[in-house]
Parts: sequence; C-alpha cells; structure tokens
Amino acid sequence: MTTVLRTVNRVLLALVGLVLLVLGGSVLAVGLGAKPPSWWVHDSRHDVLLSTAERTKWRGEGWWWPVVIAALAVLLLLALWWLVAALRRRRLGEVLVDTGDGDGAVLRGRALEDALAAEADRLDGVDRADARLTGRRGAPTARVRLRLEPHVDPGTVLDGLTSGALAHARTSAGLDTLPTEVRLRSVGHRAERVG
Repeated sequence: MTTVLRTVNRVLLALVGLVLLVLGGSVLAVGLGAKPPSWWVHDSRHDVLLSTAERTKWRGEGWWWPVVIAALAVLLLLALWWLVAALRRRRLGEVLVDTGDGDGAVLRGRALEDALAAEADRLDGVDRADARLTGRRGAPTARVRLRLEPHVDPGTVLDGLTSGALAHARTSAGLDTLPTEVRLRSVGHRAERVG
C-alpha cells in the first residue's frame, strides 16, 4: 500500500471511528438519563430511534425496498473491499530457501528486494529501479518497476534484467522459477535544440 493510500485509509478510519464514538456515546448518555440538548434527535431515554410513522412512511412505494437493498448491498461490498485491502499483505516477508539437506533456510524478502533493485539499478539506461516480492514463501513472484533514461532501448534493458538481476535473484534464493512483472517508464526530458 502506498503512503498516500495508507494515509487516506487511516484518516477515513479515524473519521468513521470518531463519528461512531460520538453518536454511540451520546445515545448511551441519553439512555442513561442525561438531558439531551434541544436540537438532539431523541427527547428522553424512552424515545425510539425511528417512530412507527417514520418506519412505515415509504413502505407502500414500489421503489423503496429495491433502493434500500441496493444501497445496503453497495455499502456491504465497499466495507468488504476495504477489509480485504486492509488485511492483504502486499509484501512477502520471507522466502523459503531449499538448502538441500532436508532443512530450509529463510531469506528476508526485503533483503532480496533490495539486492534485486540494486542490481537492476546498475543496468545501463536505468535511472531508478524498485522491486517487490509478493506471493507465498515457497513460490514468490516479483514486481519490478524500472524508470528508463531517454533514448534507451527497452528491449535491451529487459534482456539485461532477465539475464542478470532476475537470474541472480532466482539462483541465490534457490528457486526454479521467479515469475516477474516488469513495468517500464520513461523519465521525462526537455526537447533538444537542433541548431
């Protein structure tokens, strides 16, 4: 999760939590006998959240229940998407290395990412490289982002990445395969003057 998304996620969680805390605390306070302000929705501890008239006002309309069910379904899907996004680990913490003696060793995922990015960064024509490992401990996958300098052949850089950095990462971790998604982006540059 990027820093911006992480910040937005925390701000939204804080706002939702604050609203729920204030509303729940005020309803609890009124329920325990505290006198509510004049503008408050409830008048006393025996007041209900929705009166019978409010609950049955739109019941006879044909559009009411489909709209209510659709809105609740959208809210449920958004909440589930948010939960899955928050719980899903983006990075692989460690890679299981087969040592050949029946025991296995563990390689930190961040160390392999750093080594892969450093070697890819040294390729001719690469301005900046970033690598991430995802997947499972025994079968990791790599995501490599390369920012290329202007006038560089992407095919040459991709060949160098495949035969160099990715091959070294695969052999050093003792992996048969290392499926990789490579994203190439060009560095912006000014137009050249022809004189």
